[in-house]
Amino acid sequence: MKVLLTGWFSFEDGEATAGDVLALHRVRAALDRTATPYDVAWSPGYRADGLHLPEAAEGAYSHLVFLCGPLHGPQVEELHRRFGRCVRIAVGASVIEASSPAVTGFHTVLARDSPGLAPARDLAAGAPACPATPVVGVILTHGQGEYGGRRRHAEVADALTRWLAAKDCARLEMTSRLDAHDWRLCATPGQFESALARLDLVVTDRLHGLVLALRAGTPALAVDPVEGGAKVTAQARACGWPAALGAERLDPAELDRWWSWCLTSGRALAERRRRAFLNAPAHEPADGTEALVRALSGAGPGHPAPDSRRAPQRW
Repeated sequence: MKVLLTGWFSFEDGEATAGDVLALHRVRAALDRTATPYDVAWSPGYRADGLHLPEAAEGAYSHLVFLCGPLHGPQVEELHRRFGRCVRIAVGASVIEASSPAVTGFHTVLARDSPGLAPARDLAAGAPACPATPVVGVILTHGQGEYGGRRRHAEVADALTRWLAAKDCARLEMTSRLDAHDWRLCATPGQFESALARLDLVVTDRLHGLVLALRAGTPALAVDPVEGGAKVTAQARACGWPAALGAERLDPAELDRWWSWCLTSGRALAERRRRAFLNAPAHEPADGTEALVRALSGAGPGHPAPDSRRAPQRW
């Protein structure tokens, strides 16, 4: 006996969802316990190097199992025609119309929900636990035209996103733009900081991506997208934050090194920076506000502005 495991994740124009793949993990674990041999048919759009339905020979399988998702539509019906000699079982699926050929073509239907029947728990709920992975906020900018020919924003974004795509992590695309009317965006800085504080790491080419991550106590891997360095590099220096690279230094090995540092010893330094930022005495600011107050009170006709060439604050 050999089983072919299929689902909506198997169809050429289908898609793999986290729930579908966890349901598959649950079924695979059950078959592994009984040493039942099986193959998995993958959509080429999700697993280009996996077994695809057109390559699965009907004669190689005694059973076909369709798991999760709705039993509906011509793609499911085609499975019955293509694998007509197999015993066909549906498990953990939703039955919308019991008389549909997509449903009646199965020899056995173990539905998670069906009209007139008590619902069963979804397969994904009982899937084996997945290894924990870092949750990474990604904050990139594509603007800043004021830097003219020194802009390397497109190259930086391309290099970072290709590198991130190969990392085992949960990636969350984020923006620091606030909007009181768009539910997809934070409306206040506090909301944005709350999101940052729950991350393991921020990858960014924005000055405020760096500063706000550290303010939340979250390590940041910052890349300056301006050739030769500009405000991101300067801000990393002002904050005493070492995980900052130039646009010319986007070597994957170097990115990996700082990734590992941020997720280990960098967390303690980020927390120290958070405390330093939030506990800075109001009368000894390192950001120029004290100089601003002096300038406002002293500068004017006949009053020279204070010298702004003071040494930067060291953290």
